[in-house]
Amino acid sequence: MSTRIAVIGVGLMGTSLAKHLLSAGYPVTVHDLDSAKVEALVRLGARKAHAPDQIAAEADVIILSLPNSHVVNDVLTSSLKLFETGRKGLMVIDTSTPDPDMSAAMAARLRERGIEMMDGTISGTSEMFAEKNAIFMVGGSEAAFQDCRPIFLAAAKEAFYMGPNGAGANTKLVVNLVLSLNRMALAEGLTLAARAGIDQAQALKVLKQSAAYSSAMDQKGDRMVKRNFLKPASTLTTSYKDSRLILALGAKLDCPLPMMSLYVQALASEISKGKTGLDPATIIDFYRDLANIRS
Repeated sequence: MSTRIAVIGVGLMGTSLAKHLLSAGYPVTVHDLDSAKVEALVRLGARKAHAPDQIAAEADVIILSLPNSHVVNDVLTSSLKLFETGRKGLMVIDTSTPDPDMSAAMAARLRERGIEMMDGTISGTSEMFAEKNAIFMVGGSEAAFQDCRPIFLAAAKEAFYMGPNGAGANTKLVVNLVLSLNRMALAEGLTLAARAGIDQAQALKVLKQSAAYSSAMDQKGDRMVKRNFLKPASTLTTSYKDSRLILALGAKLDCPLPMMSLYVQALASEISKGKTGLDPATIIDFYRDLANIRS
């Protein structure tokens, strides 16, 4: 592979992304504030970036795996200094769950400098992404998407072009809405099962084989039953941030989202109890408290 790729941010998702690209034969440069994570990837064949503001000169594609749009914009302008060091033809892919408007605005600014940016959002937990069992939902230039399609498919099972900049971010919010409510419904159902004297593990087995099945049962069911919220696939803080973006999109479009509003309040309740770093499966504790289940 001749396309040089730089991965900025090698947390749970970024590390898996870099590994997939290395396995596919791409030359990969990595950068992160956590030097231990960088060194772990260097041992697998990645190259360590010497300085952030040199990355644009050494890569054809820059992929960002960062917490939110504010961090993305800061990294692009202050760390990578793309408006000073970027060059025509450079490609930027933001794999975070961005604010759609902020993402589209940054893409427009970069396009004026001859740099294409796509919101290449991911659907799938970090565990799913590690197994290449996730998908990309992409907004931006369709030509840029087609050029980068081999890169997307090196890291995921499928990639979908959704439309202009911001469309990938909006699609991610739609997916997250449905996923969040599936999790909430599962937590509510398992709580009812417990109050009815039904073993929750057995109830989960039935639910997985029933017409009520959703992939949320595979992702979070065992965690809920066993109350295993440590070593999270993602964090409650991230879920809370993404959920508020969903409500903001609904408000912007005058689209009522009553069920999602309740979910955000449930997350706020758990956040207020200090559960920020736990897996979102902890939503079941919101229901356990309501139902006064202590065992």
